[in-house]
Amino acid sequence: MFRRKLTALDYHNPAGFNCRDETEFRNFIVWLEDQKIRHYKIEDRGNLRNIHNDEWPKSFEKYLKDVNCPFKLEERQETVDWLLGLAVRLEYGDNAEKYKDSTPDGAKNTDNTGKSAEPLINLDVNNPDFKAGVMALANLLQIQRHDDYLVMLKAIRILVQERLTQDAVAKANQSKEGLPVALEKHILGFDTGDAVINEAAQILRLLHVEELRELQTKINEAIVAVQAIIADPKTDHRLGKVGR
Repeated sequence: MFRRKLTALDYHNPAGFNCRDETEFRNFIVWLEDQKIRHYKIEDRGNLRNIHNDEWPKSFEKYLKDVNCPFKLEERQETVDWLLGLAVRLEYGDNAEKYKDSTPDGAKNTDNTGKSAEPLINLDVNNPDFKAGVMALANLLQIQRHDDYLVMLKAIRILVQERLTQDAVAKANQSKEGLPVALEKHILGFDTGDAVINEAAQILRLLHVEELRELQTKINEAIVAVQAIIADPKTDHRLGKVGR
């Protein structure tokens, strides 16, 4: 699962690495921080290097927070994959001049005009990088997890398009100016015997109606978002077949 990234980082045993082995896992984290990520100063790595300490999990949990890892301590495979991705990005940054002119295998003879207009077609949904990235975005945007990562990605796209575009953010930040309302035109339906209380009750009722309208709008938006996902048939591009 991690062989390609481990090989890219010159790890000594990329084929045999087992993240479920506690000692090997802890040594790996120390190596990754010491050699590749280097988030802490050397003098601050003592707790992380002390792999036999019973408090090591707490030190590692703090480390994950310090490097802004979106995964929890219990999600070991996702955590390892994310840290490897971070290390690869940092490694590239340190050696940008070395890699900037390199061409991926098989890409030299690729005809750019043959690229599909559908960006999701060429995604490898089984790629750990893809899964980790989608999961990180879903956690950040508080989107419900789903077994199909493409479904989660589409939900993320819908949310970003509707809520996080410049126009959507600008609209959300606009202050709402209320319109004057003539209370005498709205029938309360009952009488408390006190004119002041009657007027307060009318105001509360109008506010409640406004809240109901906003709730209905949000429900409609949710329905549209769900329909946009479930109405799209699953496509197997390798078979040239649409549908399940």
